Order: sequence, then structure tokens, then C-alpha cells
Amino acid sequence: MLYAVGDIHGELDKLEELLTTLPLRRGDRLVFLGDYVDRGAASSGVVERLVTLQREWPCEFLLGNHESMLLDFLGWTDEAYFGGDAFLMNGGDRTLATYGYFDRERPDRESFKLPKDHEEFLLKLKRHHREGDYLFVHAGLGKADLKEKDVDYALRRCRVEDMLWNRTTCELPHSLPVTLVYGHTPSEEFEVRWNLPFSIGIDTGAVYGGPLTAIRLPDETLFQV
Repeated sequence: MLYAVGDIHGELDKLEELLTTLPLRRGDRLVFLGDYVDRGAASSGVVERLVTLQREWPCEFLLGNHESMLLDFLGWTDEAYFGGDAFLMNGGDRTLATYGYFDRERPDRESFKLPKDHEEFLLKLKRHHREGDYLFVHAGLGKADLKEKDVDYALRRCRVEDMLWNRTTCELPHSLPVTLVYGHTPSEEFEVRWNLPFSIGIDTGAVYGGPLTAIRLPDETLFQV
């Protein structure tokens, strides 16, 4: 079975409890939809747990807009890394605090280094993942991409800005032969956004007091803490 996990945002306790709750068996896999850091109290702890988790279970990790901002803030160059100027105002200060950024004699970006295994983890994050009848993205696709019937072509033409930031398209009907599973945009009630057969949104606002959600596929069973 495949388990997809929504936005964690530094909520290490919820992540640990959710992992304990999942009935994982040999051969199961996990997909994480991005936004592991920012706003919550334990971003570095979340990254450390995910680094160790991939040694225990087969995992796919997507890039979220918050990891994109973090990497841009730290000076990494890639078309998928941008928004670093807005990193601190989007909860990035809490992430840096968990890494001791502000405790140093000179808290500047030039001399700051992430732990090597955390850096490697962040730089390997993927923009999307397809498995079976499901396509996993952090935020969404562009409106024009929803008209395509070829998933590979849609992904090639999709702007990275849409994959990381789009909040307007995932609940729209589309022509793609997959169900989109996405995070990024919690509902006001912190509920799963069911829009079958087109999409399922599983960011349920864990950092705002909502649950952390995982969905098992293909039977679409929910697990929440």
C-alpha cells in the first residue's frame, strides 16, 4: 500500500504519532507532499525524523514552497528555489531558530550551514511523483495543464510556480487520467478536500490546530492525529 502524508510544518509530535498509527507492512511506501518546515516548533526535528525514516521505509519526498523559500534564502540556485525574501515572514524564523541560527555570534547566511544530511535531504526533494492512478504534487498544476490528457506532457509544461504555490486549480475538473493528491491549501474547517475522481487535498492545517493527515492508497482510507 501507498501512504501519502500532508503538510507537517514542524509538528514533530504529530508526525511521530501518525507514524505510530499507520499500519505499515513490508512492501508499503510513503509519499510526503512537502512543507516539512516553518511555523511549527520543531522543523529541524521533522527533517531529522524524515532523514532516518527513509532508511526504514521506501519514501518519496516532494518539495514544498516552504523548502523552496528556505533553500533560496540560504543561497542555493535552482529554478525551483525562490521566494527567499519572504522566508522569514512565512515562519522561516522559527525554522532557523531550531537550527541555532540566531544563537551564533554572527547570525548571517554566508557562514550558516545546515547539517550535511539535512542539506542533502532538502536538495533531493522532488517536484512531483506519479504512482498508479495518482499524481502527487505539493500545490497544484496550471489551469492549462488540466486540459491535457498526457500526464508526462502536462508535467513538462507545468510551471514550477504552480506546482509549489497554486491554490486555485486542484479542485477543478481536469482531463488527466489520474487523481491529483496535493497539500498546501487547508480548508477553513481543516478537513480533507474530497473532489473525486479529480483530486484529494490532504493539508488539514496541522500547524494551525488541525490534524496531520495521511491517506492510504488505493483504498483511500484516512489516518489522522
